[in-house]
Amino acid sequence: MKLILVLVVFVGVFHSVNAIAEGDIDAGRGKAAVCAGCHGPQGNSTNPIWPKLAAQHAFYIIKELQDFKDKKRADSTMQQMAKGLSDKDMEDIAAYFAEGLPTVEVASADKVKLGEQLYRGGNSEKGVPACIACHGPSGAGSAPAKFPRIGGQHAKYLVKALKDFKIEKRDNDHQAMMRDIAGRMSNKEIEAVSSYISGLH
Repeated sequence: MKLILVLVVFVGVFHSVNAIAEGDIDAGRGKAAVCAGCHGPQGNSTNPIWPKLAAQHAFYIIKELQDFKDKKRADSTMQQMAKGLSDKDMEDIAAYFAEGLPTVEVASADKVKLGEQLYRGGNSEKGVPACIACHGPSGAGSAPAKFPRIGGQHAKYLVKALKDFKIEKRDNDHQAMMRDIAGRMSNKEIEAVSSYISGLH
């Protein structure tokens, strides 16, 4: 019951203070050229430690860019890249990547069973909620509810993100939701669910 109330508050508050931005896709294509070196020309990075941006919800790309710019999320490279971006630049870049077609990874066979269990059912003994509750059956997330797309994302990137939340190296999640969840997970669970998510589409 407590978790449900937290989710309701999260959705209600976060939605009320974030309007859906509408960027210019054509303008974003040009502005995103500098991003292609790491994230790929259409948002599908080839290095698994760099996140895919293709089909990511625009609101989330904007939020993360703003957090990098404001130094609320630590990463010297991205802070440098974001510091010169205006709000309009962020909206345009986000609109461009949001329209991309994401590639899909293949989950490791030895991690599928545990990964699926965690994603779809959580771990009630540890108080870990099912990922599906917020990110959906295919990992598509929800723009209205402000949950990012994670399906098809690189497993290595997801592992790093969850471990960073776990040790609170990353703390730009709303109301510490991801820090709380990741903090209850073992590294084995993090690696399994990350692998499983990478194969979702």
